[in-house]
Amino acid sequence: MPLKSFIEIPPDSDFPIQNLPYGIFRPRDGAARAGVAIGELILDLSILEELGHFREVVAAPGATTLFAGDSLNAFMALGRPAWTRTRAILQNLLSADNGALRDNTELRARIFHKQSEVTMQLPARIGDYTDFYSSYHHAHNVGTMLRGPENALMPNWKWLPVAYHGRASSIVVSGTEVKRPNGQTKPPDASVPVFGPSKSLDFELETAFFIGPGNPLGQPVSIDKAEDHIFGIVLMNDWSARDIQTWEYQPLGPFLAKNFCTSISPWVVTLEALDPFRKPLAAQDPAPMSYLKRANDFTFDIQLEARLQTAKMGEPQTITRSNFQNLYWSIAQQLAHHTVNGCNLQPADLLASGTISGSTEESRGCMLELTWRGQNPLKLADGETRKWLEDGDTVLITGWCQGDSYRVGFGEVSGRIIGA
Repeated sequence: MPLKSFIEIPPDSDFPIQNLPYGIFRPRDGAARAGVAIGELILDLSILEELGHFREVVAAPGATTLFAGDSLNAFMALGRPAWTRTRAILQNLLSADNGALRDNTELRARIFHKQSEVTMQLPARIGDYTDFYSSYHHAHNVGTMLRGPENALMPNWKWLPVAYHGRASSIVVSGTEVKRPNGQTKPPDASVPVFGPSKSLDFELETAFFIGPGNPLGQPVSIDKAEDHIFGIVLMNDWSARDIQTWEYQPLGPFLAKNFCTSISPWVVTLEALDPFRKPLAAQDPAPMSYLKRANDFTFDIQLEARLQTAKMGEPQTITRSNFQNLYWSIAQQLAHHTVNGCNLQPADLLASGTISGSTEESRGCMLELTWRGQNPLKLADGETRKWLEDGDTVLITGWCQGDSYRVGFGEVSGRIIGA
């Protein structure tokens, strides 16, 4: 019999009892604290902790509480046994058969908050941020534009998960406005570069995962142990200034074109919640090296969608649909490769997938691909067209896994562009 909560939750809700993603919220009359989403509500974990429900979950060294602060760092650091036990406690308290919360009207009034009445914050204090380049179709499309189809992929692409280190300080929570960046660009017909606002602003449909326990400097995480270091997944939009990037990226890669803003969704969906939607990782050719090889490596069936709403539109229009399974390299491979040289990851570090594009034109994960570098403008329902994003445009990215009469969703990550 499927698990059921005493809270009425429609089948199309992102947040049934099977999900219970973690986030940091701030109510109107109080300080920020941790909660889990359930239907349209948030369950306040700080009150449950105060009442002693998590005594079995050992607090991190030096931490007085796990859930009364403004980040999930201490909880992320505890590791999978603590996460699994906490999840079991929460599902038991929220189940239809348990009267502890169901029948306590006074406690329910204190412990539940409407999502519409709180402010969501970043779920953690992010120390470091790495962005991978792990979608074959995205890499092939971009390479085709730059070098032609014969040389679309660089020689290393199928041998290792390519990545660069991003800027953690400019990661923002969904709903934060995105200021158009200034920078140097070099128009094709110009002999010298010019300075000014980016004219080729883009979104990137991505996901990212938070690190749980880290690893000591000099001690790699084996691919068979990688999963124990992954707390959960969020949606991401890694905003990109393509014209700034074209001029600056040689020889060291993205810099000002990427570090001005990266948006993530506020709810972290755990691997336990995603477990029913695991799929085998597709065969890789050439076979990966031994440190990247896992007997039962996996991906997830996560449906992804990006919508665009211009300042003139009454409602957003879907412009692409993709799937997490379009990633060539798995999250376990990404983590194993990141640490194989001894690099030390720390709790709440964030590792992103890179743009997730599919094989069809309708599943391309950014404007660069959707308009083929501006050559084929996107036609919108109200008659407008877009080569790139304009001031006043809002991009909304959603993602979910479809179960039997329920879905495990991520909420959304959205951002509206404002002028430079």
